[in-house]
Amino acid sequence: MTAIDDLLRRNTEAGTVTGDRSRAEPALHVAILTCMDARILVPEAFGLRAGEAHVLRNAGGVVTDDVIRSLALSQRKLGTREVMVVQHTGCGVNTVTEDGFKDELESACGVRPTWSIEAFRDVHDSVRRSMARVRRSPYLPHTEHVRGFVYDIHVGTLSEVTQ
Repeated sequence: MTAIDDLLRRNTEAGTVTGDRSRAEPALHVAILTCMDARILVPEAFGLRAGEAHVLRNAGGVVTDDVIRSLALSQRKLGTREVMVVQHTGCGVNTVTEDGFKDELESACGVRPTWSIEAFRDVHDSVRRSMARVRRSPYLPHTEHVRGFVYDIHVGTLSEVTQ
């Protein structure tokens, strides 16, 4: 059995999902950006129910052009007004370097990626950069409520990052 088969089985065995799923607009009017790290269970970490928040995930939980695209749709078409950037301790993105990983990909594939790896050394600085990208985006009308946090992957606590 593959992992996907296992997930499909789990879906059929799952109980009813709680929360209001009648509307696409998130009830809390918030978008949460975080890392794709499998150790971060977003609904559990924030006590979320279905229908309450948009959750965006990528490697590192960094604001990229694609995140701006998703936030623009989230804000302009689906009513979100706040953005929460959540990166975490022990992130794999801070174990690589921009050039090192691009060199590795080019060597393996024969083509150098045109996109940024968004590697970072200091998670707090990375959160600050991501918050600044949201605040300066001309595509986002709601940038007054952007807050950033570092999630401690081992104990599950959040510490706020100030600008």
